[in-house]
Amino acid sequence: MATGSKSKRRQKDAGETVVRKRILDAAFTAFMKSGYATASTLEIATRARVSKRELYALVGNKQEMLIACIRGRAKRFAVPADLPVLRDRQTLEQVLASFGTRLVREISDPTVIAVFRLAISELSHAPEVARALNSIGREASRAALRKIMTEAQASGLLTGRPAELAQQFAALLWRDLMVSLLLSVAERPNPREIARRARDAAAAFLQLHPLPNDAPA
Repeated sequence: MATGSKSKRRQKDAGETVVRKRILDAAFTAFMKSGYATASTLEIATRARVSKRELYALVGNKQEMLIACIRGRAKRFAVPADLPVLRDRQTLEQVLASFGTRLVREISDPTVIAVFRLAISELSHAPEVARALNSIGREASRAALRKIMTEAQASGLLTGRPAELAQQFAALLWRDLMVSLLLSVAERPNPREIARRARDAAAAFLQLHPLPNDAPA
């Protein structure tokens, strides 16, 4: 009896997960097409083929839908649990290049760029879009990079404040690419270009922060 109840519960949870994803996909499409402030829950429910009651029960209101959409992307920026132990500068350079590659690949995705454009266009009508994007999406990547810098500092590979070090690496990584993508004056770099950009940024960053015994006399 108990086994049957657990099985039914798992099936119900799986079904709700599928419907929830459909709702969030519909919400994202509606936000992109109509704008966050203009898109209605009825439009989203219709696109997702669910009732408004089901929409509110599984996800919530528009702001909760927006946060869920952004949070789903933000998970991709987390530092992996199996991060190599940063015992030397070569490993640190490899970790920075790897993280930088993933960061540019994810954020330069057209759907993510569309979210940034949405946040900018909705500033006067729905400033919560920009706040959510900054506090959830952008903070996820910043926190992950700060963690790498903190571990490098603890291992004696870097000196300085982790937050400032993270900002410096991000600046070297992006340069003017993000602005160019937002303005549609540049195409998204291909995987080889992204990897090269990340490697160059990691190398340039470490040149700016030599170990004390590596500094020129």
